[in-house]
Amino acid sequence: MISTGITPSGIFHIGHLREILTGDMLTRAALDAGMEAKMIFIIDSADPLRKVYDFLAAEYEDYIGHPIGAIPAPGPDGKPSDGGNYGEHFLAPFVAALSQIGVAPRLVDNYQSYLEGRFNPAIRTFIDKREQAREIIERVSGRELEEDWFPFNPVGSDGSMDGVVVTGHDWPVIHWRDSLGVEGSCNLGETGIFHGKLPWRLDWPAKWAWLGVTCEPFGKDHGAAGGSYDTGCELSALLDYQSPLPLTYEWIQLKGMGAMSSSAGITIGPLEALRLVPPEILRYLIARNKTNRHIDFDTGDALIELADEYERLLGRIAQEGDEMADDLNRRQKVAWEVDRAQIRLSQVKRGTQPDLSATAVSFRHLAMLAQIRERDDDIWDSLHSSHHLAAPQASTTLAKRLDCIRVWIGSEHFPDGFRLRIQSQPSAAALENLTPEGRDYLRALAAEFAECEWNIDSISNAICELAKEHEIELRQAFIFLYWIFLDQHYGPKMASLLFELPRSEVVALLGAVVTE
Repeated sequence: MISTGITPSGIFHIGHLREILTGDMLTRAALDAGMEAKMIFIIDSADPLRKVYDFLAAEYEDYIGHPIGAIPAPGPDGKPSDGGNYGEHFLAPFVAALSQIGVAPRLVDNYQSYLEGRFNPAIRTFIDKREQAREIIERVSGRELEEDWFPFNPVGSDGSMDGVVVTGHDWPVIHWRDSLGVEGSCNLGETGIFHGKLPWRLDWPAKWAWLGVTCEPFGKDHGAAGGSYDTGCELSALLDYQSPLPLTYEWIQLKGMGAMSSSAGITIGPLEALRLVPPEILRYLIARNKTNRHIDFDTGDALIELADEYERLLGRIAQEGDEMADDLNRRQKVAWEVDRAQIRLSQVKRGTQPDLSATAVSFRHLAMLAQIRERDDDIWDSLHSSHHLAAPQASTTLAKRLDCIRVWIGSEHFPDGFRLRIQSQPSAAALENLTPEGRDYLRALAAEFAECEWNIDSISNAICELAKEHEIELRQAFIFLYWIFLDQHYGPKMASLLFELPRSEVVALLGAVVTE
């Protein structure tokens, strides 16, 4: 049993996907190897609300210390509303994102598990062995527990677990006094009532035991020396349970802003990410990186590089075929297998073959077309004319990819360096950067463009051959053209760009430049 989980205390960000996608890929790899494997996703909704986050109104002060699964969801104004509970409110978009990336774990609600008494055997054991539990936590973590520490946090009279002190116990009854001075008791034998929960360092191994967890990926904070995994290993022995195999992972960072944090406002949500990035590319982001390496998630230039890398790898694998060559050395054999595993684990649905139509058109080229042509059908016609597609229609994968690109172009995340500003008349900068030799070259190019076949090869040949004939460095020739057509010194492949523009407009703009 492979376990993942999270506390739905606020807005989920794409960083949260690393744990559950790592768990999903472990599960798939085990199944592919012929092993039995299942994955669960634990919703830690029994955890208390720890503070009033920036996105919450001050009224949530009244709910600090209350279990997340039992407090109202915030409305648009951040105030408590009547529309469902807090945990489900923040969890729902994340679960929707999981379905889009092909992750379908068994969901385990921790708050509900406490209501059903699932933790009672572990609670009783930890109470009976509380001195051993205390010794383990203090020795392994290096921190001293409070004198009145007890291995169970009851709910007080006001619904909060904060400041509640256990004054006595006679299983299954626990006596307490809360921060208001109110005294009371709870009977853990009564199910359907949330009486309280285990402290985190006990709650985690208790979940391992009752759910039968054998492997779990978790963040580097839990895996640090003296962290909750180290204490969990020894505490699980008190429950006569073997702790699961660990897999510690590094964080996903938002490029240039550091590790993602909902409370710090450094975030991009999973659903927002999936509107920008095709699901197989998002899965590839996780599959291509070792878990001990942090990931920079960049919705700008690097997104194009990531997508192009995926497409190049997919194309190379398709070309190489499924049979490993006999003359590969050990290192090459490992790389051969890793490449195929990365592509296999990047597919949304396990066991499906990747759509090779994605390799016919690069993400970069599609981003260019989406800025030039408003209608999707015009893009498919263009790709057919340029021989990228065998027919003027797209596969489902390619169509979804175009949808993502259009959203990306219209968002704040689209890099300015890739944004096209097609010129209709000569700009001041284009004229300033033009030399007398350049004018002669462009005059000859305009004449050639007026007569040549209007395809990418002919356009490219004209640019290159005339540059050589006029003794102009090819790099400088392209700079002339970028200034003329984009009002900048760089851009996409010039021949591909010009092919998408009407021949008459291209010739007219070149003519206007040389006559200025």
